[in-house]
Amino acid sequence: MALVVVLFFAIGYFISAPVYRGNPTDHFDGKKFKNLGGAEAKNLGDVFRWLASRKPGSWPPAGQVTLGAKPAHRLSDDTLRITYVNHTTFLIQVGGLNILTDPIWSERCSPFSFAGPRRVRPAGIAFDDLPTIHLVLISHNHYDHLDLPTLKRLYTRDRPQIITPLGVGAFIEQQGLGKAQDMDWWQTLSLTQTLQLVCVPAQHFSGRGLFDRDQTLWCGFVLQTQVGNLFFVGDTGYGEIFKTIAQKYSPMRVSLLPIGAFKPEWFMSPIHISPGQAVQIHQEVSSQLSIASHYGTFPLADDGFTDPANELQAALAQQKIDPAQFVLLPEGQFIDIVK
Repeated sequence: MALVVVLFFAIGYFISAPVYRGNPTDHFDGKKFKNLGGAEAKNLGDVFRWLASRKPGSWPPAGQVTLGAKPAHRLSDDTLRITYVNHTTFLIQVGGLNILTDPIWSERCSPFSFAGPRRVRPAGIAFDDLPTIHLVLISHNHYDHLDLPTLKRLYTRDRPQIITPLGVGAFIEQQGLGKAQDMDWWQTLSLTQTLQLVCVPAQHFSGRGLFDRDQTLWCGFVLQTQVGNLFFVGDTGYGEIFKTIAQKYSPMRVSLLPIGAFKPEWFMSPIHISPGQAVQIHQEVSSQLSIASHYGTFPLADDGFTDPANELQAALAQQKIDPAQFVLLPEGQFIDIVK
């Protein structure tokens, strides 16, 4: 038993990422980052409590999807094209740039290739069909959002610029993937003459091992374009931060909002929004169109395969919102938004 404990902590140490060090702020105490509203992810004891009492919903066996068509090489400046790959991976094409969010093409989201949550639905676009990727946005360092094998494939092929929240860039550089651009909350980065990127708060946590918990930042991104603002939420629980984001950047032309991994809510709600809360955020940021993400790909929590979609539709009906304003985009399919 002692050997198992030693091995557990040794592996936890080995897979932990480099940590950030800097001056204290309203969301960093000099060692760890924190959510603006004070919410915290559950501790290790709660994790074991959840694992011991789990009642997971049903998921189908791994299946296939009809792959989307090979994406265009580039688009004109007056078109914003959003292709849903799956999970929180989107291909965003605008202003001559091809941008990927939290790209993951791996079979598992795990530090190990032989264990951990396994993909139920394959990526909706073949990796080799991707156009040249100029920019990668990473919302935080969890394995289903920062997938190292995928990033290595992208870097070998395209040498994209990787944008990360504070502290995550050190891990990117440690892995030989070039010099990442770290961003703090509310920081703005000019991408081109017509594109601005803003790093915005999310309510979540970070860590890849046992010894780096909350020692790098997590975030969402607002992409300001000639077509309108795009809000990539990444991974988040619900908080007052969305009203603040709305005050600064609404209306959103389009929002990419997570709806899955929300059960049981006593455990997940600090870090993952429910479909009903996704609808609430859709309204708060005055999103003209929202696209669902973070569902139906990896079984990460106790909600079943169909729960997020079913509860999203129920929440839209309850709020009397046209379902065409908050869509479940099939994997590999795209939506064009024009000026």
